Parts: sequence; C-alpha cells; structure tokens
Amino acid sequence: MAQDYPKHYCGVFGVFGHPEAADLTYYGLYALQHRGQESAGIVTCDGKQFRSHRDMGLVSQVFTGKILHQLVGHMAVGHTRYSTTGSSQLQNAQPLTISCRRGQIAIAHNGNLTNAVLLRDELEEKGQVFQTTVDSEIILHLMAQPTLGGTENNLIQTVRRIEGAYSLVIMTEQELIGVRDPHGFRPLSIGKVDGAWVLSSETSAFDQIHAKLERDVEPGEIVIIDKNGLRSLQAFPECARRAFCIFEYVYFARPDSVIANRSVYQVRIDLGRQLAREHPVQADIVIPVPDSGLYAALGYSRESGIPLELAFIRNHYVGRSFLQPSQLIRDFDVRVKLNLIPELVEGKRVIIVDDSIVRGTTCKTRVKTLKEAGAREVHVRVSCPPHMHPCVYGIDFPDRSKLMAANHSVREIQKYLNADSLAYLSQEGMVAATRHPKEGFCMACYDGNYPVPYDSSMDKNIIERRRARVESLGEALAKEELQPRLL
Repeated sequence: MAQDYPKHYCGVFGVFGHPEAADLTYYGLYALQHRGQESAGIVTCDGKQFRSHRDMGLVSQVFTGKILHQLVGHMAVGHTRYSTTGSSQLQNAQPLTISCRRGQIAIAHNGNLTNAVLLRDELEEKGQVFQTTVDSEIILHLMAQPTLGGTENNLIQTVRRIEGAYSLVIMTEQELIGVRDPHGFRPLSIGKVDGAWVLSSETSAFDQIHAKLERDVEPGEIVIIDKNGLRSLQAFPECARRAFCIFEYVYFARPDSVIANRSVYQVRIDLGRQLAREHPVQADIVIPVPDSGLYAALGYSRESGIPLELAFIRNHYVGRSFLQPSQLIRDFDVRVKLNLIPELVEGKRVIIVDDSIVRGTTCKTRVKTLKEAGAREVHVRVSCPPHMHPCVYGIDFPDRSKLMAANHSVREIQKYLNADSLAYLSQEGMVAATRHPKEGFCMACYDGNYPVPYDSSMDKNIIERRRARVESLGEALAKEELQPRLL
C-alpha cells in the first residue's frame, strides 16, 4: 500500500577512543532506529584494520552478540537506513567503505545530494566505477581523488563540491570525522562518554549510552577527532543562510532528543497548544494518532481543556505485509497498526490530532473507523501546515501529484476524509512553537522556497544515461554478477 507518512533516509553514529566502540554504536543505532528500518551496519577500526557487518533489517535483527564481539576496535561508525523504492539492496546498505591510496575510508550519510546526478556522471566519464546506486558513494570517490594539503584540504575540497543536505560520519584508519552541510539541514551532535568522543544524528542516542552532550556540529563545520582530541574547520565561512529541516521538530526526531538547545518534546507540546489556539472546536475528547501525534494532542488538550483519551492502541510489532496489495489487505494493513477502543468514542464529539497528512488515505481510514464506532462528530487537526511541495533534501515526500494538499483545497480534503471539520497549523504558528527565527529553517515542503536551488529539468541525456547505468548495476548486483570493491 502507499505509504501515507513520510520516511527519513538515515541515522548516523560514530565513536572514537572506546574499547567497546562496536557495542556503543549498536546501542546508538538502536536509539536511531526510527530514522531508518531497512538496513543497518557498523564498521570498526583498531588503527589498522577495518571490520564491518551490514545487512537488511532492524538493528536488533542485523547484529548478534557474536557479530559484535568480532567487530574489534576503538573506533566505529554506524548507520541505519531507509531507502527509496527500488534501491533496497544489501549493496546499498551503509556504512560504505573503500580502500584507496589514502588508506581505508568508511562513510555514513544522512541526507540527499541535489547535484548527485551531475557529479556521478562526471566521475563515470572519467572512468570511475560505482558499486552501489546511492549518492553517498560519490563522496567516497571524491575523497579518494588526489589533492594537495592532506586530510583537511581534501575534506574541504570534497564538501565544497557536493550540494544539498548531508550530515556525515567518516572514519579513516586514524580519525573519526563529522561533517554538516553549510545550511545545516540535518542534525548532528557531539558527545563524550568515559573520555571517548561520540557523534550522533540525535541526542537521544547519547542518553542510551550515558554520554554527555557537548554541542551540535555547526552548519558547514568539519570536526576531526584523533588521538590528540577534537579540532574544528569551517569549510563554508561565507555561508550565512541556515536551513534546518523544521519537520525534524514536527515529526522525525525522537521526542527525547534536544535540537539546537530546544527539547523536541516541548516543541511538540507547543505545536498542539498553538493548534488549539488557532483552531478551537467544541468537542468531548481529544485523541492522538500514536505515536507521532501524541505530544501535539497532549498540548491541544492542555490548551483547550478538553480531556485526552488514548483511544487508538498501536501495535508495535507490525512488519511489512507479504500479501498482495488488494483493497482488503490495504485496509487490514492500516487497521492492524492502530486498533480503536470503541466505548471511548461512542456518542462523542472527537478531535483527532495527527502530525501531518501526506496522501490522506490513512487519515481517511481513521475517520471511518471512528464513525463506525459511533463517534457523533470527528474533527481532524494537523500540527503542521499543508505539505505542498516535494522534499529534495532527504525526506520521502512524494512529487506534487501525490501530495493531497498540493492538489486539493482544505474543504475538498475534509470532504474526502468525511470529517466534520479539518484544520492545519499555520506556518507562523509552527515556527513560533520552535522559539527559533523562521530564517533558520528549511520549510520548502510547505512554502516551496528551496534554500539550495535545484534544477528539476536537468539535462535529460545525463539523467537517462545515469538511470540506464544504475538499473544495469542494480540488476547485476542483485544477481551477484559483480564482486564489489567496497569492503
């Protein structure tokens, strides 16, 4: 069935200077599981040798005690990934590793490069051979190219060539490196535990391993950690535009994470409060859509004084359906994830709070379920503005043709949902809840203002040549006809 909630591309984690680096990385990835559920991997290094394990599945499925015991080293980099349709293959699982004249390099990437097509085509024209279909490998190839001035100059030259959103954790034989793009689209934080340095997509992973948050990696910053400690480089001193993805606050980040010194939990409470102020309605109960709508619903309830009821019960053990996507199975897949307690809603006026509506199909089923259970009225409230534009920076928002709000008015969506009313939080209200200035956010999926310009009509010949190569490579990898160079 079509996914009605957005998906994120990845979570990254790294450790330097701890004898149990692999174990810490395992627990760190466990805390970042929400950022990607299709594959996971860890690469370790003892100062000489890389050891790696990657596989498809959840972190707990990919790693066992025996496997972790074999991942020896005081350095580690880890990755948990969500992939787009067609690229969910083991060969694309990260961290990616390569062996070149500079030695061994491993990389874990969160984000999306907007100039990946052009860079890949340029590198392939020069004879570079790619072993995966992910844009992260482009960064490895750029790092492997000869440059003057050593590691620092090589890193600066590399990141100045790539465009878009990227938070990177890179490991060489002697260093752990964190990199954040000049606009700071994706989060990346620095922590310490038992004298060891830690890098993570979110601070909730630090809590898991009892690490202390030191600070965030700044936009455009490169942090290099080695036996002498941490040193910092600013690769883009001239870039003043900040564009942190505001949807991290709304949906993606764990509520127990802290981003830019602001609790994600508190932001979501405030989103709900603001939603209640902007769009009040007479009702008997407020119901969240678990888990992502819970905190906004709590804020709505507190502000409005309307009692909160946890009427939808989430099944946390739902995997992918192996059955064919008939309408019966689509309905089952939606219902099995959330089950309703009917007696809590029968005869009542209900406000259902969700964090977003993308395609609308899942929300429609929720409204139908509530009314079938006897709810007298169902009012839908959404704790962010309507999604009007696709994301090109690493979130799986579909193209405009599949975005409900891009093609229909609020009134039309309300009618489609069969809701008694529908209201979205305003852009101004969403920003106000973060307590940060609007100028520091990327809100392109709401307002169409893309901080890093991208050309959606790039040279079709380049795109078609790349697509043909990628498809051919994907088929060959699937048949194991190629022996990858990647470790």
